[in-house]
Amino acid sequence: MEDRVRVSSGGPWEPMIGYCRAIRIGNRVVVAGTTATKGNDVVGIGDVYMQSVYVLKVIKKSLEAVGARVSDVIITRIYVTNMSNWKHVAKAHKEFFKETRPVTTIVEVTALIDPRLLVEIEVEAVISAGLAGRPGSHC
Repeated sequence: MEDRVRVSSGGPWEPMIGYCRAIRIGNRVVVAGTTATKGNDVVGIGDVYMQSVYVLKVIKKSLEAVGARVSDVIITRIYVTNMSNWKHVAKAHKEFFKETRPVTTIVEVTALIDPRLLVEIEVEAVISAGLAGRPGSHC
C-alpha cells in the first residue's frame, strides 16, 4: 500500500469526527467536505458567496499542502442548504475553476452540521503532467 499524506485544516469537526481535511495516496487527492468554519466561528454568516470563496481558499490550501494544485481537480461536489443560492456559489466556483472546469455536482441538502453554514464543497484531484491535447480535453 502506498504512503498516505494527510493534512488537517485545524477545523473543530476533524478531531471530533475523526477525519482529515485532505489525503493523498499516490497521485490521487481527496479533500473532505469543507465549510466556512474558522475555529469555532463561521465566516460570512448569511452570505453564501463569501462562504463559498472562503471554502475554496481552504480547499486550495489543502491541495497545495499535499502537493496538488487547483488545476489538478477533476471533481467538485457542492452541497447547498437553499438551491436558490446556486448562482452565488457558481460565481465563486467559476473564479477558482474557470480554466480547470472539473466535473461538478450541486445538490440541495436539508441542513449542514451548523445551521449558520450555507454551503459545503468537496473535491477530488489527480496530480498529473497535464492532459492538454488528449482526446476529450476540449471542454
